[in-house]
Amino acid sequence: MIAGIIPARYASTRFPGKSLIDIQGKSMIQRVYEAAAKSKSLHKLIVATDDERILHHVQSFGGEAVMTGADHPTGTDRCWDALQQLGGEYQYVINIQGDEPFINPAQIDELAAILHDGTVELATQMIPVSNYEELFDKGEVKIVLNDKMEALYFSRMVIPFIKGVDESVWHKHHTYYRHVGMYAYRRDVLEKITMLPVSALEKAESLEQLRWMEHGFKIKCVTTHFESHCIDTPEDVEKVLRHIGKFIPNP
Repeated sequence: MIAGIIPARYASTRFPGKSLIDIQGKSMIQRVYEAAAKSKSLHKLIVATDDERILHHVQSFGGEAVMTGADHPTGTDRCWDALQQLGGEYQYVINIQGDEPFINPAQIDELAAILHDGTVELATQMIPVSNYEELFDKGEVKIVLNDKMEALYFSRMVIPFIKGVDESVWHKHHTYYRHVGMYAYRRDVLEKITMLPVSALEKAESLEQLRWMEHGFKIKCVTTHFESHCIDTPEDVEKVLRHIGKFIPNP
């Protein structure tokens, strides 16, 4: 059994209340919820929020939501809080980003497909890097893998370094991947990782998954070809709509 949980915090630093912004007639959280509800893999779907405005809004369009603590530092912690309220029947949780209003439900199914036998501790997605600009963008997290498609390391820097080759064509000499930030957690592992202290590598890169790896947990990586389109600032709304071809200019 897999539960899909959409963490939705109201007090976003760069864009407070962004879950409730209107995107062409629907709120962002409604768009995320309705897209995720089309997944064929989820047995339950809820929004996990710290704010009653988001809770009541989700309920108003027929969605399910639960209130979680206001002091959770990450969406992972909020997922564990929500899962405890749901009960013990769900073996896995998929953390669905609440700021990607045009997520494709097939992307959720791609991640869920590797969870069937219960051996995967943690899983996430990645997409091949196709150009120099993307590869050297420090806002894009790169992944180094072992031969089991498990992460060896995540970094904002380019790894590996290719000796003797001009860096402008590194992506043509090695298959690089960048991280697509949707996670799946096995229930028992989710409980454990929320109890871990912040680690040195996590502090350095500002990537919480490095904390899990430093403590020996394995992260399976699944290739996707669906692009992520996050909304972090008010300006991102128009950018995302233009990128996906859904922008309707004002008359």
